[in-house]
Amino acid sequence: MIRIDMELKRTFYDVLLAWKADKRGQCLLVNGARQVGKTFLIEKFGRENYESFIEINFALEPEFADVFEGALDARSIRERLTAMRGDVRIVPGRTLLFLDEIQECPDARTAFKPLALDGTFDVVASGSLLGIKYKKGRRGNAPRSIPVGFEREVVMHSLSFAEYLAAKGFEGESLDLVKRCFERREPVPDAVNERFHALFREYAVVGGMPAVASAFLDRGHYGEVQALQEALVADYVADIRKYADKTDIPKVEACFRAIPRILAKENKKFKYAEVEDRGTARKYLASVEWLRDARLATLAECVSAALPGLSGYVKEEWFKLYLSDVGLLMSTYGMLAKRELLKGRLAGPVKGGIYENLVAGVLERNGHPVRYYRNGDAEIEFVIENDDGVVPVEVKATASRSRSFDRLLGEAAVPYGVKLTGGNVGVSGKKVTLPHYMAMFL
Repeated sequence: MIRIDMELKRTFYDVLLAWKADKRGQCLLVNGARQVGKTFLIEKFGRENYESFIEINFALEPEFADVFEGALDARSIRERLTAMRGDVRIVPGRTLLFLDEIQECPDARTAFKPLALDGTFDVVASGSLLGIKYKKGRRGNAPRSIPVGFEREVVMHSLSFAEYLAAKGFEGESLDLVKRCFERREPVPDAVNERFHALFREYAVVGGMPAVASAFLDRGHYGEVQALQEALVADYVADIRKYADKTDIPKVEACFRAIPRILAKENKKFKYAEVEDRGTARKYLASVEWLRDARLATLAECVSAALPGLSGYVKEEWFKLYLSDVGLLMSTYGMLAKRELLKGRLAGPVKGGIYENLVAGVLERNGHPVRYYRNGDAEIEFVIENDDGVVPVEVKATASRSRSFDRLLGEAAVPYGVKLTGGNVGVSGKKVTLPHYMAMFL
């Protein structure tokens, strides 16, 4: 595991605090890709908010799966736990039990119900591959039962752009100024606007993986960033080889490696023929779903109408795939592309793919399902729902104009559209032009 050099303030800590304040008789299940900082943050939360903190990592301590063998009533679990770890201290009502890498012990998830009903200690679990089939082994592939009503599942992502800004010290007046300009639809002062554009490009290069971001913020070395990102990509490939079914490993890996190549094309729709000559959905769809469920990639659904109830207009045969962290995408394009992007000089379709992946990550971290619009030959990069209605979001790496966007704004059901560019704030009719970095406010 790649170490984290400096502590980063994570907004997910507030999610943990909110659960502790209002558990509603539920254990907390934290899902998310590997290396996004789940273990580090939950350990910090446990030590700072409980009198006693007990941690079991099933990947490092597989023998502790025996705690969840046999009867799964709370008393039996406590007895087996204290027998295996004699130094455990249980303070009723003030103890947190942290079950890390819970996908390695499926029956520990079944135990949520008796542990929640017992209430002797709170339970937080985390895992990185909970959306896919549980690892094969003598204990089977899945929990004996899913504790419906007794678990609250939440997702933790890598650092958002807002968190990256906070780590850089941009939490005060400059960020407040930028947010006021967004709310009032007023241009940002040129010097501030240029600075935030540069920060957004920097975030695209560094990404949000905590180990990478903390190393860069500590030492400012882009070569180290590249090396750490390449190591993380290798770790993800190792996970594919470890957890995917044997017959699916080459297909899942091929789909994973195809994502940067497809995003570098004019048409960024995921095509199986780009994975393999004459590739088909029948052969590769399950591999795409594996990457999505393992949270190594974000799947952007295609919708055919910009109307309320977007999920009803999904075209399942059309979709795009983005890597779960934009920095990992950038690492696949190499140092020269990074240098050109940092200077604002990168050109070509690859630039469009980077900005799409970047904005997709920002929107997902803001809680928006990632969707794009396509109807006939008209296509818009993203479409979101908010209190105003359905809002198309166009992402332009250059200052070019889009007929598709203008046409969609002509529909009465669309209240306005957002065009994200490398420029400044502006309003023209129903078109709201915003700097790329203001995607964090959508």
